[in-house]
Amino acid sequence: MASLRSGCVSRRRAAAAVAGTRHFSSDPPPEKISRYPVPYKKDLPYDIVELMEEVESKGGFLPNVFKVLSHRPAEFRAFFAYYNELMNKETGRLTKADRELIVVATSIHNKCLYCVVSHSALHRIYSKKPTLSDQVIVNYENADLGPRERAMLDFALAVCCCDAITEQHFQSLEEVGFDREDAWDIAAIAAFFAMSNRLAHLTDMRPNLEFYNMGRIPRDKSKDKAGGESK
Repeated sequence: MASLRSGCVSRRRAAAAVAGTRHFSSDPPPEKISRYPVPYKKDLPYDIVELMEEVESKGGFLPNVFKVLSHRPAEFRAFFAYYNELMNKETGRLTKADRELIVVATSIHNKCLYCVVSHSALHRIYSKKPTLSDQVIVNYENADLGPRERAMLDFALAVCCCDAITEQHFQSLEEVGFDREDAWDIAAIAAFFAMSNRLAHLTDMRPNLEFYNMGRIPRDKSKDKAGGESK
């Protein structure tokens, strides 16, 4: 009988140990952001790490596109150099909000989750319009757009869809105040993100959760001020 009791106790202990192990293993695994290996920072060139740290310091988190594309450092540098020229230039008539809206409209056509989520967040921040990018995601033709924005997106989608670009396309832009250099900017953004969308598909790049809520609720600056005064 003692041996039976001993056996029962042993089995209970074993069961408890297994249960504990199962409970531990049920914790969710780290979020997978790419089907390709993401390098450790310590293995990356200094200039890439420096850029990543600058971006993370300014935004509070590091967008996954930086992590995923660091798999190929030379292409990483080329990608972000051209990105910066297109999205952060200070010449021309396109605002930062315009540029982000072009990315949203063309990326939804290309079914790119990462670019739609991340650039709709940036559009909300730059435009101070928390719902417009959502409307464009569903159907830009029914969105609350003015003639200028509509002509801009019509042209961007024509490039995105590889339509034959005619003088009528340029004329439609000129009628709302754009010139041919602006047309190049619109087309270049649409073309660049056609590539970006496909890289995101290839790698199964996942958007950071932080993007989803960005710019949806205006920040209460009075609370920021109160918090600063209390320190």
